Amino acid sequence: MSDIKKEDIKQEVYDLYDDYAHNRLDRRGFMQKLSLYAVGGLTVPSLMSFLMPDYQNNIQVKADDPRLKSEYINYSSPKGGGTIKGLLSKPANAKKKLGGIIVVHENRGLNPYIEDVGRRAAVAGFISLAPDALTPLGGYPGNDDEGRTMQAKRDKGQMEEDFIAAYEYLKNHKDCNGKVGVVGFCYGGGIANMMAVRVPDLAAAVPFYGAQPALADVPKIKAPLMLHYASLDTRITAGWPAYEAALKENNKKYQGFIYEGANHGFHNDTTPRYDKTAAELAWKRTIDFFNENLK
Repeated sequence: MSDIKKEDIKQEVYDLYDDYAHNRLDRRGFMQKLSLYAVGGLTVPSLMSFLMPDYQNNIQVKADDPRLKSEYINYSSPKGGGTIKGLLSKPANAKKKLGGIIVVHENRGLNPYIEDVGRRAAVAGFISLAPDALTPLGGYPGNDDEGRTMQAKRDKGQMEEDFIAAYEYLKNHKDCNGKVGVVGFCYGGGIANMMAVRVPDLAAAVPFYGAQPALADVPKIKAPLMLHYASLDTRITAGWPAYEAALKENNKKYQGFIYEGANHGFHNDTTPRYDKTAAELAWKRTIDFFNENLK
């Protein structure tokens, strides 16, 4: 890791990374455009290594944390990918049934950051399930570039079914109290919105910078929503005013937050788009919201 500081990087570079991370720019195009910003002491390789996720040094709750019981399970998704693997985590000392949280990954499978979020939810007192939508293709491959390529190959509708099946699995789990919410990031934020539309007894939904559902589907939403957006994420945040108007018009229970000066992906503490202040506030709000709705 070079000693590049977040402040030294122009916003256009983060926007380029966003295009790359969402398959609107291939690696070669990304590197070519990045070279325009390689000035002074900045080289393309140093910019690349600065922008890429660092999973070694940024895990908050380790896999072997003694506070938790965390294990991979397989659940059935007959309308989706058949059998899906997921990380199931719960507090080690749980005496009673717990509220459940489905944790939905970004557009690149169940990477170490999302597993960590699943464990954080368990540390906060819930039973969480973080599915890997790449299971039918062999699972998260160990790096995000390949993971993105793989996820783009899966059928969108089947992946949606995989997360709905995860909800059913968790709701009926012996350690769950039957109240299940969902939190998702990026692609997963879109899935959280989709589940709010399609799962009538979903107990709560928290999309982080997720694509909004079709406005015609808003009347179907029953779950209370908490929505987190980033002010610099013009692509996704542009859809919020119309979504909010539809939620109001249909008397839906929601809270929406736009974090000033934050980028898409601000909760992901393994990349330089991470915004500590925004991420910690959004996560505290999320856990408070789940405590309110899943207990």
